[in-house]
Amino acid sequence: MPGQNAGCAACREAAETLEFTMAFQPVVDVEAGRIEAHEALVRGPEGQGAATILAQLTPDNLYAFDQACRLKAIELAARLGMETRLNINFLPNAVYQPRACIQVTLGAARRHGFPLDRLTFEFTENERVQDPAHTSAIIEEYRRHGFQVALDDFGTGYSGLARLEALRPDILKLDRRLIQHCDENPVRQAIIRSLVTLGREIGVKLVAEGVERRGEMETLRGLGLRFMQGFHFARPVFEGLARWPLPG
Repeated sequence: MPGQNAGCAACREAAETLEFTMAFQPVVDVEAGRIEAHEALVRGPEGQGAATILAQLTPDNLYAFDQACRLKAIELAARLGMETRLNINFLPNAVYQPRACIQVTLGAARRHGFPLDRLTFEFTENERVQDPAHTSAIIEEYRRHGFQVALDDFGTGYSGLARLEALRPDILKLDRRLIQHCDENPVRQAIIRSLVTLGREIGVKLVAEGVERRGEMETLRGLGLRFMQGFHFARPVFEGLARWPLPG
């Protein structure tokens, strides 16, 4: 991994070491019948999947790529006239010093007129966080600027209840493997029901990821889940936004 000077230089320059763009997938508020947010998802310039881009990451370009993703997401969201929240994925291990590295994001938001209080940063722990205290410092700095923080893919990888207590995100995104065919699986329903209760008690908003079927959507709604994301509502739109009203 690059040292401090290399990391900070990458943050300042935010060089686009890889050619990529973004697609946007909506997060739906099924109770209010509206789009709550759009998640920015990395795509190749011709629409290639994220895996083709992420496979090119190395310790030498990780810092710059993380910064470039923020710039691209904010720039495109502003150009498309996005009026919802914007969710941006980030890699905690790519943030060297939270206060310094956030400056690129703040500058992009100012240039494009995107309100800071409509930004949410999502991170996943499928990649083990090397320093939990460092991740907590990132979350604290982001909240200082009015951002929200979401813990993605909850229930897989290294995510768990202990990590939830330690990091205390604003949003918890339930992994699709817990959501898929939940309408046919009483055990998954019981787990989801308990998480809904937990989220309500500790003040964390839950989002169900990977909702692909009406039966899943209806079961989740019956279990008390209000916010959902998945192909049942809309697939990611390449450099564009899903139209309203959404199907389903």
